[in-house]
This record gives sequence, structure tokens and C-alpha cells, in this order.
Amino acid sequence: MAEGSQSAPEAGNDMGNDDAIGGNVSKYIVLPTGYCGLPKKGHLIFDACFESGNLGRVDQVSEFEYDLFIRPDTCNPRFRVWFNFTVENVKESQRVIFNIVNFSKTKSLYRDGMAPMVKSTSRPKWQRLPPKNVYYYRCPDHRKNYVMSFAFCFDREEDIYQFAYCYPYTYTRFQHYLDSLQKRNMDYFFREQLGQSVQQRKLDLLTITSPAGRWSW
Repeated sequence: MAEGSQSAPEAGNDMGNDDAIGGNVSKYIVLPTGYCGLPKKGHLIFDACFESGNLGRVDQVSEFEYDLFIRPDTCNPRFRVWFNFTVENVKESQRVIFNIVNFSKTKSLYRDGMAPMVKSTSRPKWQRLPPKNVYYYRCPDHRKNYVMSFAFCFDREEDIYQFAYCYPYTYTRFQHYLDSLQKRNMDYFFREQLGQSVQQRKLDLLTITSPAGRWSW
């Protein structure tokens, strides 16, 4: 049982009830079945309501194991790969297994040694999990979908841990990078705005030529 509410299923989702998810989870507290009262240390809190976050649903399988459902791409409901979420309210030495259960790809670099990224409040630099703790396989319990499972041990109770498919590169970070290039006033770099996206984000057109005098013809 979990405290709080998760979003209603998306209209038109053809993946069935097991994968029907809506928006990202927001400070979603997972409580043991039959438990009443305030959350204790070790009752994990999941969150993905931040830029580039993706986690649509959490099911607790056992005391140590959780099934995680990721949301599909905005314009392609059949494509589900990216995940990025945080976990807090952990207990020191608490061991867990997270299963990303609704991947859409049959092939993945996770089968060839790639591993998810992790960082925490006190260790803000992204690191890869040990590949020996990561498994990518076809699971009969989830309609033979491909599942990526990884084992992890939380070691600092006050930290908030963040897990991601690979290094996140957000729209905001990209805009800051373009701003820094524009301030350099390079004669071979020109930036203009074409319009805005459906979500009211800037759509940039970049024109990049060669620096004057760099090439001789």
C-alpha cells in the first residue's frame, strides 16, 4: 500500500492496465501493506516532478523490491526508455532492488555493461552503478516485456538519492550553454528564435559558419 495518490491512466494508452500511467510521481510515499501511521525511516519516498524527471508509478513487490513504471515520450506513447527520479527517507544499510518494468526496447546497452547513473546530496557527482548489479532481461511476470533491474544499498540516511538512465542534459542547461556562446559575440555563430514549442519553450535556430580567414581557397 502506498500513501498519496498517483495520476489517472492516460487516455488512449494501449499498453493495458499494468502500464497505464499518467504524470510523474510527486513525493510518493510507499508504506507496507497494513501499516498505519506516519512514515518511518526506510519507507521510501519517490519523486520525479522536476526537469527531465520520469517515473510514473511505483508498486512495492516485497519489503526490498519495487516495480517502477516509466512514462512514455510525449509524442510517442510506444517509446519508453528514459527514467530519472529521486528516493529519500532511506535507512542506513537499506538494500533494495528496483525493476524498471516497461522498457520498450528489446536491445539495450545495459546488456553490454552499461549501468544506470546515481548521485546523492552529499555526493553530487554522477557515478555509474557497478555493472554486476544490473540485469536486463525479458520478464514473464510483465507480459514478457523487457525489464532492467538493479540492486542498491543506501548508506547515508540524510541523503536524497537520484537515479537516471544516463547523464541528464536538461533544456535549462542547454539554454545556459547557448547563452554563454551568444555572449562571446563570435562572427561565425548566430542564434535566432523561430518560435515556441507547445509547452512554451523557445525554439532556437543556430547558424554556424567558419571563422573569417580560417579557410583559404
